[in-house]
Amino acid sequence: MKERIAIYPGTFDPITFGHLDIVARAGALFDKIVMTLAHNTSKNPAFTLEERKYLVEEAVKEYPFIEVDTFSGLVVEYAKAHKADALIRGLRAVSDFEYEFQMGLVNRRLSSDLITVFLMPHEKYFYINSTIIREVAMLGGDVSKFVPPVVEDALMRKFGWRK
Repeated sequence: MKERIAIYPGTFDPITFGHLDIVARAGALFDKIVMTLAHNTSKNPAFTLEERKYLVEEAVKEYPFIEVDTFSGLVVEYAKAHKADALIRGLRAVSDFEYEFQMGLVNRRLSSDLITVFLMPHEKYFYINSTIIREVAMLGGDVSKFVPPVVEDALMRKFGWRK
């Protein structure tokens, strides 16, 4: 039987408990998930690509079915190169759905045999997003309820705060 492979692309700046919840849910559907971090020149991330990759690797090390990688370019081309069956996308709210639905349709046109699977995180993570987490951390707030300890430590160092 063919191994079912999914790609979970994102900026993950930083990875949150919401991202981890989505990838754990996806693990029930796929044999292997590649979390791949986008090198997106249109965004100005707080962490470098290498820093983000390290933080994701640390956050998912308990999941043997997850591989962490980086990419630039079209995610559908990356997925084809890795023989993936699906793209994983998280949905929190209606505003996410509109953008993700459009991207899913574009990706379907670019690669008709690659499906997009939309997953919702647990409701306790619905309001979490990386932008808000960075803002809270930048202002010295407690982010421990939103991100793994390795990410909390990295955010505090990045913004010059101590616990």
